[in-house]
Formats: sequence, C-alpha cells, structure tokens
Amino acid sequence: MITNITKAELDELAQKYDKADFIDADPISTAHKYTKPEEIEVIGFIAALFAYGSRKVFIPKLNTLFSKMGASPIEYLKRGDFSNLDGFNYRFAKEEDVAAILSVLSKLYNSGESLGSLFKYGYETTGTILGMFKVVTDYFYSNAEHAGEGFYFMLANPNKGGAMKRMNMYLRWMVRKSEVDFGIWDFIPKSELLIPLDVHVARISREMNLLTRKSNDFKAVLELTNNLKQFDSEDPVKYDFAIYGLGINRVTK
Repeated sequence: MITNITKAELDELAQKYDKADFIDADPISTAHKYTKPEEIEVIGFIAALFAYGSRKVFIPKLNTLFSKMGASPIEYLKRGDFSNLDGFNYRFAKEEDVAAILSVLSKLYNSGESLGSLFKYGYETTGTILGMFKVVTDYFYSNAEHAGEGFYFMLANPNKGGAMKRMNMYLRWMVRKSEVDFGIWDFIPKSELLIPLDVHVARISREMNLLTRKSNDFKAVLELTNNLKQFDSEDPVKYDFAIYGLGINRVTK
C-alpha cells in the first residue's frame, strides 16, 4: 500500500507523465488534432463529456463523431444540421442526446458567443468554479430540446453534489499550459482548478493519505485539491498526472 507520499515523489511523477508521449490513450488526444483555439475548446468539451467507461471504446466513438463534423467543427455546429448522426450512440448517450448537445452549441455559436465566453461569464458572475458549472449547465438545460437521460448524464447537474469529474478535466485542459494541456483560457487562474476525481484517483489518493472522505463527491474534490495545494498552491491539479502515474506504476510492477 502507498502511504505518506512526498512532494518530491509527486513532483517527479507529475513531470514524467505531463508529457505528450502519454496522451495517445487519453481523450485529450482528440483535441490535439486541431490547431485553432475555438476548435480546440469545442472538440475538448465534447470529448470530455464522452469520457466515461472504457477509453478503448469511447475514443474511437469520438473519432467517428468528429469525422462526421468535418474539417471545421464550428461551421458544422453553426449549420445546425445533425442528420448525419443517424444511429450514432455511446452507452447512455443516444443519437437524440448527442444532437441535443450539438444543437445547444449551435445556438451558442450562432449568437456570436462561445464556450469560452460562456464559462468566463459564469466564473466572473459567480466567482467560483462550482458557480460557473451551474451557469454553464443551466444554459444547456434551458436551451435543450428532445434531451433524454444520456444528455443529463453527460452534462451532470452540479446541484446534486457530484464530483463533476469531466467538467474539471475539461477546465484542466483549457486553463493549464503544458505539453498535454492547451492553456487557451486566461480568465481562471490555474491555482483555482479542482482535481478531476474518479474512482481510480480517489482510491490512490486515499492510499496516499491525501483523502479521508469516503464518498467520491464534490466535497471530496475540495478536500483532495486543498491537500494537493500543500505541495503546490499555484498548480495543484498538475498532480492529476502524478496520481495517474502511481496507478500505472502499481499495475506494471
């Protein structure tokens, strides 16, 4: 069992795994195929929403979806014709759920706004990451038509106290700047980012005595992030890579 991890050990692992060499099997790899910031933020958002279940399954699904969107995802969204999604689905997300998400994005971009401006508005008006998530999901909920269970699963309701793992992961991609993360948003300091918490991260964190809360909820996210700030108050979420690395090391030893 791993216990009492040190800052030096975490920093070493963070440096090792915060590298482009390790993104091929990560959902962020789909966004690295694009170069324009406005395309990266859209592709990254969609990729984050699909990031549940097996990577071996959802990454090919994402590649299929993005091929349907063509060379310009923004133009595809603005046209608002999603008939080529016929039969496309992934686990809880049915064709109508995916179309509902894309339709809201279509409305957003046709209004002259963007995901960046929506998240920025949410952050600047509420002053917190959680408040920002509420603004963003409220926008999607209020503008969605024909949305089913899969829509609400992918766009989790922050009022329910869940970990909001995929949203926090998306923020990491957009705000941090590294070989892996894009760093195209400057309205949120990386010191305010929250750890993307899933079952794997929670288990390893408890073994390192960095997390005591038993439930994998938003309170656990705050506890773990605050503890990681003791190692690096300016960039606590870089340790997402370290925790991932610890898990990989355990499997390969």
